[in-house]
Amino acid sequence: MSGLYIHIPFCARRCLYCDFFSHTDMSHTADYLEALSEEIRLRHGYLAGEPVETIYFGGGTPSQLRAEDFSQIFEMIGRYFDLSACREVTLEANPDDLSAAYLQALRPLPFNRISMGVQSFDPEDLLFLQRRHDREQALRAVALCQEQGYTNISIDLIYGLPGQTADKWKANLDEVLRLDIPHISAYHLIYEEGTALHRLLEQEKVKPLEEEESLELFSILIDTLAEAGYRHYEISNFARPGYFSQHNRSYWQGKKYLGLGPSAHSYNGESREWNVSSLPGYMQAIRAGKPDLEREILTVSDQYNDYIITRLRTSDGIDLREIASLFGADYQDYCYKQSHPFLDKGLLVRDEERLRLTRRGIFLSDSLMRELIRL
Repeated sequence: MSGLYIHIPFCARRCLYCDFFSHTDMSHTADYLEALSEEIRLRHGYLAGEPVETIYFGGGTPSQLRAEDFSQIFEMIGRYFDLSACREVTLEANPDDLSAAYLQALRPLPFNRISMGVQSFDPEDLLFLQRRHDREQALRAVALCQEQGYTNISIDLIYGLPGQTADKWKANLDEVLRLDIPHISAYHLIYEEGTALHRLLEQEKVKPLEEEESLELFSILIDTLAEAGYRHYEISNFARPGYFSQHNRSYWQGKKYLGLGPSAHSYNGESREWNVSSLPGYMQAIRAGKPDLEREILTVSDQYNDYIITRLRTSDGIDLREIASLFGADYQDYCYKQSHPFLDKGLLVRDEERLRLTRRGIFLSDSLMRELIRL
């Protein structure tokens, strides 16, 4: 089984913190859709005919497209891919795009999951993050999705904002629980270079939270959602049973996926590919019949490192037997040897032949992974 990721590179405006590839000029939409259709034709062989299990429209802001635009994309997907086993089709959306009329127009299409970029229900947070929507629009968007029969709803939240208190964060989570949303992705604010937020940091106009404050907010997140019946199935993802993101899980389980659109990444177990991060460059190359992309052939060490970085993020953890099967006993021995200090410190736990992050280990996961990979 495999997955499709389709990048829609258009936004009404860029948010303060965003470093994803996007454009605010919607005049290129028709040309982009034509190029995307042609890329599907040119690159569908990357998955070697494997059935597509999940489709994910990310961005940018995919909900900037019209229903008829998506119809065009789905027509091309159906022409070149086996969708007989497809069980999850996700649309990333901004709350202020999700009117009743728009959702009704989407209903005939295969979407069965909505991932909404709420980020916060707090008016001050939304203003700081330069989000297009306000609190009331976010609440209304969730209600409209539910009224239109979308039960598989996910929302993104951001925590760790400058000056954010534990009480404000708890109020955000209380709102999530009141709305009965089955999936939550929660990310700590990152000051990515090249963003407006990073420039504010350099100008000393914002002050990041102290590490202890950030850890407190993360602990509140874990405890609050666990008490409400959510599974913490990946470092930044929480879901009620039956609502795990199947598309994202495919990344973490090492399944093949094809990324379409500018800056999109692909993986087939043997190589990684990524498209040029330029809308004009992407469209020009596609029109010439030769996608502008880079390719990396993966060595055994690369594949092992991918395994460590993806699997350890999840509640399933690392299977030492699987490492031996996929990469050889030498890699299994190396992984277990490198893990010993973290087992002794209580950052990892061994459950039969599996290694999993502990609560304390999650807080230090990046540095821990660096010690387990093999350069």
